[in-house]
Amino acid sequence: MSLVQYSDSESDSDTQTSPPPPAKRIRPNTQHQRPNNPGSSLPPLPTTFYDLYATSTRVSVQDDPSLHGGRKRVIPHVEGNWPTHLYLEWLPSKSELGVLENLIQKSESKVGDERRVIHSLLRSDLGAQLPLHISLSRPVVLRTEQRQFFIDAYTTAVRDSNVSPFDITPGNLHWVSNYEKTRWFLVLRAQKPANDGLNHLLKLSNRSLASFDQPPLYEKAIQTNSGGGRHQQNGTDDYSHCFHISIAWSLTEPSTDDNERVASMDLKDLNDLRVRFDCVKAKIGNNISSIPLPSGIVDQKGIGGL
Repeated sequence: MSLVQYSDSESDSDTQTSPPPPAKRIRPNTQHQRPNNPGSSLPPLPTTFYDLYATSTRVSVQDDPSLHGGRKRVIPHVEGNWPTHLYLEWLPSKSELGVLENLIQKSESKVGDERRVIHSLLRSDLGAQLPLHISLSRPVVLRTEQRQFFIDAYTTAVRDSNVSPFDITPGNLHWVSNYEKTRWFLVLRAQKPANDGLNHLLKLSNRSLASFDQPPLYEKAIQTNSGGGRHQQNGTDDYSHCFHISIAWSLTEPSTDDNERVASMDLKDLNDLRVRFDCVKAKIGNNISSIPLPSGIVDQKGIGGL
């Protein structure tokens, strides 16, 4: 959802219809009756508010990397195609944001190549805080006629999954690239949660997208061996080492030394940090759906045991 932009002619016609009402006089002592910090009494914005303004203003109908810090569009814009992404979202608190900003600053000092520019993912160009995420899918594409069928099927799959809300603890820092190796991301590894929720949601997301002929994230395709049989590469469904939260990016590939320096950083400030996930986000085009994880499921393995 984007803010409506009015033309100059529309705004002029509005001002000509009637003069503005006279300003109300305020008594001198009125302001002294306000609390010292009125903002502190306001409730926090609901998380769904950020979904409404998750898409930046389009400034060009063509892919122009100069408008986006050198970034290139991964999925070309084609009429009738809808870029789609499944993920878990985290909006850090003020104190958590300070810890992450400090990590990025320390990482910059660990970069051997002074020409490399590191861009933070914590704030927009205007300084507004941005949500972070753990991906549950690659950037994929759905056709117009597939959108509603997919979101209905995926919503049902998540709600029937028995994956209850869970916490994760950030692990070490590392540099990883996107699939096209056009950008490199400074990421915090996500440690495996108690209910293995990340692996379960990954499998669910890959299975849902596979029914729409979309490629999986992390999982290897089933291969045919020399004897004609079929097996899954690596023989495991545990991709805990792959999940991460990106906090910054660069257009320059880090060296092996850069990775070693970042991986060896002292992360004691993260010891008490716990990230809670209670819903899955599905972004199709500019529309974001928030799908709550089922709660209150208790069995012999504990909450959300699968």
